[in-house]
Amino acid sequence: MAMLLNLLQYANGTVLVASLIEALVLAVRYGRHRYDWKATLVSITDFLVREYPLRWLLPLAFWGHWMDWFWRHRLWTLPMHHWTGWLACFVGQEFCYYWYHRAAHRTRWFWCTHSVHHSPNQLNLSAAYRFGWTGRLTGSTAFFMLAPLFGMPPGVVMLMLTLNLLYQFWLHVDWIPRLGPLEWILNTPSAHRVHHASNVEYLDANYGGVLIVFDRLFGTYVAERRDLPCRYGLVEPVTTYNVLAIEFGQWRALWRDLVSARSLRDAWGYVSEPPGWRPDGQGETTDDLRRRAKPIALGMRPE
Repeated sequence: MAMLLNLLQYANGTVLVASLIEALVLAVRYGRHRYDWKATLVSITDFLVREYPLRWLLPLAFWGHWMDWFWRHRLWTLPMHHWTGWLACFVGQEFCYYWYHRAAHRTRWFWCTHSVHHSPNQLNLSAAYRFGWTGRLTGSTAFFMLAPLFGMPPGVVMLMLTLNLLYQFWLHVDWIPRLGPLEWILNTPSAHRVHHASNVEYLDANYGGVLIVFDRLFGTYVAERRDLPCRYGLVEPVTTYNVLAIEFGQWRALWRDLVSARSLRDAWGYVSEPPGWRPDGQGETTDDLRRRAKPIALGMRPE
């Protein structure tokens, strides 16, 4: 745990400095009025509040004792004195991260937090550390709980997750081109641009952390197209720079839907179904948007 805290301390300073250097370069290159400095300030505020006061109020131990319980009742123990044990932990953590990230887009409860990360309308390094303040309250750590049951030490799992997120920092750019054969194995800036795009053709794709192989295995990989530039941000773009509105806007919308729900089944649907779901089937989920886009693409009127 001490190693993890030291790594986070060094990483925090590095990502902030790197993002500000990129901001200055892009502002000079494209013009200071085209670079969204206010959005960068929102991201920095999100980062500082989350990493300092909230880290003390909601420490990792908030959920960590459950991981310790699974570790005490593990089915076997991986050989961490050998490289195969570390490789197994890396792949296992990547598998857990894929399903967490997929759920963060396909389950509204988790999306209420994760949408904060997708709220910037420009993709740059400052967007990489805008994560939202409510992640530890939603139970997202549950996706990593079973890893210790299969012999992965909790500390190693969390170390791998930290390195996973640090790796993804450099992916949040639009100035690095496709990287050839690496696109088949690794999550790259090109793959992650698709992930952050709000174009209907790109929605809900490329959930991987370091690896992109699970997206290819489970059918969620979408390649960046030269004929379809990425449009970043949410489907309904965020136009405010009010930090509180950005952090809690999706939660307020969920609360309004829950209050208006006509049954427990509808209320559960608002929480557990994909963002945009409606009981009458006339929602704005990714599947709904794609279904309506097909007739338009074919020159027909949507139903």
